Amino acid sequence: MELHVSLDRPLPKPTDGAYVGARILEALVEARLALGFLGEGLTRDAAGKAFQAWRALLAALLRLELDKLKAVAKTEEERRWLVEKAIPRVPTSRMKALSQMLEKVGHAGISSWTDKALDLHDYQYNGPDPDVAMSKYTSREEAAVDIYLLIRELVKRIKELKQRLAWNAQLEEALNDLETRLPPNTTA
Repeated sequence: MELHVSLDRPLPKPTDGAYVGARILEALVEARLALGFLGEGLTRDAAGKAFQAWRALLAALLRLELDKLKAVAKTEEERRWLVEKAIPRVPTSRMKALSQMLEKVGHAGISSWTDKALDLHDYQYNGPDPDVAMSKYTSREEAAVDIYLLIRELVKRIKELKQRLAWNAQLEEALNDLETRLPPNTTA
């Protein structure tokens, strides 16, 4: 599929109008890879890809909502940080705070989903943990369910954004491809 070739090109600058579409494409491709890893039984790798997909979606939303986010930012330093660091990098350590900002500008429930993505990020590095000390998941099956749930939410949110983006055939193809690969049951 040519989608991988598109991701190998340099990412547009966050100031470029094509940035949001590139990040949405990245989110769709990463989610597709997560499903592929799940199919191969590689749950930790799938968790990492699902996390990367969510992070790419956050980058797109941060750029899309930049003007609103600047309005809710408390200081000029925070506004500058949004442009220079948050949008291009989406630091893992600040994903909760950034999601809370997105909640303030109208993205209801995104903080809870970001928490799920961060739990999957922990699972990627620590695997299943019966004691729930290093990971929130006691089994591969628990993590797989959350991977499916997160990807379904990602698809839902991207569909809601279609009217606000320069939607193109490549994005439509990636979205359709991802949807056909998702099992009908989230616990599958």
